[in-house]
Amino acid sequence: MQVSRTFPRILAAVFIGWVITALPVAAQEHQHDHAHHGEQNAAAKKPVRRPRVFLDKSPRIVWYQLNRLDNERLLLVERETSDPKYAPVYTAILTRGGMSPQYREEALAGLVTLNKSDAATELLAALETVDAESRQQRRTARQLAHMLLHQPEAVLRGHAKLLLKATDSENTFLRSLGYAGLIVARQPDVAWAKAQKDQTSTLAWLAAAALAPRREMLVSLRDAMVGLIRQNDSVEVRRAAITAIAFTPNQRGNTFKLIAPLFSEAKLREAAVKTLLTIPAKQRAVSVSQTLLDAIMQHAESTPAANRTTDAFLDAVQLAEQLLVRMPTAASRSYRERLREVAVRVVRIHTVDEEMRYDTAYFAVEAGRPVQVVLINQDLMSHNLVITAPGALQEVAQLGLQAGPTNGLDGKQFVPKSDKVLHATHLVAPEKQERLTFNAPTEPGEYPYVCTFPRHWMRMYGVMVVVPDLDAWLKNPTAPKDPVGNNRAFVQAWKVEDLANELDTGFRGRSPEIGARLFKDATCSQCHKMRGQGGAVGPELTEVFKRWKGDRLAVLREVLLPSHRIDPKYAVHLVVTDDGRTISGIVTAEDKKTISILANPEAKEPMVIRRDTIDEIVKTSVSMMPKALLDRFTKDEIFEILAFLETVGVEAGGVKAGGANTQSPLGQ
Repeated sequence: MQVSRTFPRILAAVFIGWVITALPVAAQEHQHDHAHHGEQNAAAKKPVRRPRVFLDKSPRIVWYQLNRLDNERLLLVERETSDPKYAPVYTAILTRGGMSPQYREEALAGLVTLNKSDAATELLAALETVDAESRQQRRTARQLAHMLLHQPEAVLRGHAKLLLKATDSENTFLRSLGYAGLIVARQPDVAWAKAQKDQTSTLAWLAAAALAPRREMLVSLRDAMVGLIRQNDSVEVRRAAITAIAFTPNQRGNTFKLIAPLFSEAKLREAAVKTLLTIPAKQRAVSVSQTLLDAIMQHAESTPAANRTTDAFLDAVQLAEQLLVRMPTAASRSYRERLREVAVRVVRIHTVDEEMRYDTAYFAVEAGRPVQVVLINQDLMSHNLVITAPGALQEVAQLGLQAGPTNGLDGKQFVPKSDKVLHATHLVAPEKQERLTFNAPTEPGEYPYVCTFPRHWMRMYGVMVVVPDLDAWLKNPTAPKDPVGNNRAFVQAWKVEDLANELDTGFRGRSPEIGARLFKDATCSQCHKMRGQGGAVGPELTEVFKRWKGDRLAVLREVLLPSHRIDPKYAVHLVVTDDGRTISGIVTAEDKKTISILANPEAKEPMVIRRDTIDEIVKTSVSMMPKALLDRFTKDEIFEILAFLETVGVEAGGVKAGGANTQSPLGQ
């Protein structure tokens, strides 16, 4: 990964021998105390030696030195905010792919101090050097954009000129980010005036809708989007406007009425369907739905059979199935019979990035009828989907662990050879998908589906409900029982700031017994030991407060945002081989010829991959511990768990309860 695209790759190799030397330093001297999953394997690596980088050389040589370092060694480079010569080190950390947010925040603060500037200025400057066209840098660009757009509104408003300048950048992503910044700064009129300059500007303005951190910021933009959809002569602009209006939260019913007729325009159809799919069923007018359904049926029936497996066609079929719910039962059955003549029932299930779960908790199919389930992996880890017999989820998951990566059903990793496995995908790599086409069971019931990759089954599961009459069920759907007995409903997508200001009062009067029970209910004990009892995938948590010197805010952040502060050697890597395989896991060792990666936390040995078979290695900033683990717990319950961790630490001889830095620094 290049820190600066201006630095040529052809610098003479003569610099290699004398530009960088290394001093022996135990890796932990520059590491935080939080270890992540896979620690027992990563710890076996040899101590990392601190590199000595000559920062008094020319900028080109400095960049050359920094570019040669992997993330772990880059973070060991000496840096401080007392001398401008350290600015390149901070810039490298800020813009390097695979860095966790904690290190980016530290680097940003360092640049602000050294350059006597501010966060918005430094982030815009950094984004100029990031090439969002590559997969590795695309994620980095999104992370930097997130940091920029979450600056206080007043700060962004004070940088309106810089944001406006960004809209003229040659960097496509930065152009749209400039418009997004103006929108967040409550300068929508300024953004719209500039957007009308030419088509390139209009397209960048429309793309900014997807970047807005809060949808309500887009309310005032809707009228302009409607105008572009109705009146613009450019098909490209109309398509982009149709896509952008999906992000606006207001007048969703009117959006449905506006976009539905555009299904009949072939050049706009794909974008129209994607936007129509985002509109809640209750906001789809019945009369408009009827007309749209007729148009979809006509299109489906006239589509050649060879073209009925494309994503665009399946999107249209999925929309048609959703529209059937708004139809009278008799009409719904009639349409469904016609639909069955041209397509099977398609159910798309996405994985949720960093949360180790499917986005679909359950779906229904009609007994004995054909169905196609599409698993779309949007996470950075590989996942599968295995449909089991009723009541067999945990048994199949445990058998899958025994099957391992080599002895699975039909060569499928972690899929057991069991009559309780009805259908299963292979492990699906990040950004890939796989389809399962089969006839639903003839016996109605609740059939679980689960990811059998080790340890994933505890959170990653759902239910296929087989019913005798699908149309009747869809009119009055009933949620199935949770197949692992979890009866907790979603409470809130907790953020650190939701609890940070109550850390002093929230810990008072808590019960260790209640905290211990909730600790188990939250599945913490399945991966972490407490007082020597529990799982061994993650680090022991008995003295977690001691490791963080009693800092309640730091521990809270670790629980809610496990990827915020992660040592590079514990982050997930993606290895793409030249034969198209993608392996994700923790790198435990590497040399000039091979790289060893722990793809399975239960594996006894890592997988060794020859470098000459690797097409790409993507360093991520993601922990193996999923986020959103406590979204089904109340605020009081979260404080009970945190207080339990602190109490156990005190009993074990850790730091005093309520130790250092319990006040929230948020907003300072």
